[in-house]
Amino acid sequence: MTGSVPGGSTALLTDRYELTMVAAALADGAADRRCVFELFARRLPDGRRYGVVAGTGRLLDALARFRFGPAELELLAPFVDADTLEWLRDYRFTGDIDGYPEGELYFPGSPILTVTGTFADAVVLETLALSIYNHDCAIASAAARMVGAAAGRPLIEMGSRRTHEEAAVASARAAYLAGFATTSNLAAEQRYGIPTAGTAAHAWVLLHDDELTAFRSQVAALGTDTTLLVDTFDIRKGIANAVEAAGTGLGAVRIDSGDLGELARQAREQLDALGATSTKIVLSGDLDEYAIASLRAEPVDSYGVGTALVTGSGAPTAGMVYKLVEVDGRPVSKRSSSKESRGGRKSALRRFKPTGTAVEEVVYPGHAEPDLGPHDRVLPVPLVRRGEPTPEASAATLEDARERLRAALVAVPWEGLKLSRGEPAIPTTFLEGSR
Repeated sequence: MTGSVPGGSTALLTDRYELTMVAAALADGAADRRCVFELFARRLPDGRRYGVVAGTGRLLDALARFRFGPAELELLAPFVDADTLEWLRDYRFTGDIDGYPEGELYFPGSPILTVTGTFADAVVLETLALSIYNHDCAIASAAARMVGAAAGRPLIEMGSRRTHEEAAVASARAAYLAGFATTSNLAAEQRYGIPTAGTAAHAWVLLHDDELTAFRSQVAALGTDTTLLVDTFDIRKGIANAVEAAGTGLGAVRIDSGDLGELARQAREQLDALGATSTKIVLSGDLDEYAIASLRAEPVDSYGVGTALVTGSGAPTAGMVYKLVEVDGRPVSKRSSSKESRGGRKSALRRFKPTGTAVEEVVYPGHAEPDLGPHDRVLPVPLVRRGEPTPEASAATLEDARERLRAALVAVPWEGLKLSRGEPAIPTTFLEGSR
């Protein structure tokens, strides 16, 4: 049996217990009860001041392909009864979804996604929604911190070899949303139009009899604007060979190991002395936001980030949950110690100073009209109505999300942008009824 392929059905990207719950609910008559589920994070990962919403576009795409065809039903037949199989055969989500748009910030308790429909309709989406949001929000949140640390210098996402092949594509998307300039992953360009970049690895140098020959061959193939990897052997000799091969118009040199700050300074001095004053310096090699911040004063033009990016820089999951909060208009909530949830449908707004600085996230009962101040903004937007994406959600682009995040981060109090540990950048207030 072959595995699922991108573009095929997403119905089996779920946990078995979602379907056994549907079967039991169909049997006891509870399947059609009107329910509201909410996806949110109880807390931010340790040390983080904000989270970035990412994955909405991927969820909408996956929702459109959440269909149980013959192959999926055949797999389920041994443990799902005939009536449930027949229900799954005709399954189409017919409810509503509201949520924070991609590129928006979130904080503890923010109702990032609200799914309204019958119990059976909505519960089967739990695993799919959580797997997408927990991954993409974690990557985008880490990437946003790296972009901030880079202080305007471009970042290249190059983590494909450090994660699952499909996670690599999703990571590239989340990183680009957060402000990365390019990715090394070609599937990300194919699926999402993300610009790609890349030249050669150490194997290219080792393939040839000497470094200079390797560099001359690369320049002959790719032009003088290419980036030459100069740390395979001796970096000073590598830089000299790079300039000899490409001339003073060489595009860039890349350093992938060693004391990157010291090596960048030495490289800049050597390049300038050789007349390659416009040649840029690219640093890579186990960089994270802290390493990037420590290099801010060095003569670095761009960074390549791999492992830390695709693993969320220490927080590989956003810690989100998908909880039933309302049944037939009645609030319900979980009371387990340390895993409490607030009952009832909710919405949220963000309050801003007249200067545009965010000061508070307010979560309020979703059935109530919010008391909006002159600088308040309601956060959730309609994403799906009666099972179909809204025109606004369908038209949303990654570029929209990039700009939304840029504006959101500008509004964060400066203390909330620090990499040091601390409280969330703005507090969350829960109004009566949102508990």
